[in-house]
Amino acid sequence: MSIYDHSAKTIDGGEQSLADYKGKALLIVNTASKCGFTPQYKGLETLYQDYKDRGFSVLGFPCDQFGHQEPGDEAEIQQFCSLNYDVSFPMFAKVEVNGDQAHPVYKELKAAKKGFLNAAIKWNFTKFLVDAEGNVVGRFAPTDKPESLRSKIEGVLPA
Repeated sequence: MSIYDHSAKTIDGGEQSLADYKGKALLIVNTASKCGFTPQYKGLETLYQDYKDRGFSVLGFPCDQFGHQEPGDEAEIQQFCSLNYDVSFPMFAKVEVNGDQAHPVYKELKAAKKGFLNAAIKWNFTKFLVDAEGNVVGRFAPTDKPESLRSKIEGVLPA
């Protein structure tokens, strides 16, 4: 299986097949609105704006599994992201990234790129880089700022 075999509920309630992103490089991030890393939304939006016309997208998956730092519902999350960071990249409904209820996309990502000690996501704003063929080519810690990933993103943009 690949991430393209899955779909996810969008933040506004629709269903989105990840197959719609075939041929694009992706940065998939578990996000939160009340986290010390929340300002990374700005860097993620900048990457999206800089590379979206070259076959790249950021996909944001809000998650409330770490310190209850994403307490709101989808409408509140969407409003927060829009008002505070002018987020225009695709955002999805709140998901779990660890445990039995982890979203299938995250099960796929973690199986492809394990973390330092195991596959579990340790905190908000863990980032996975996926190339245009759907291969998970990188996993980055919450402390890795979006702007530090530019050369890696440029290396996987479609030709």
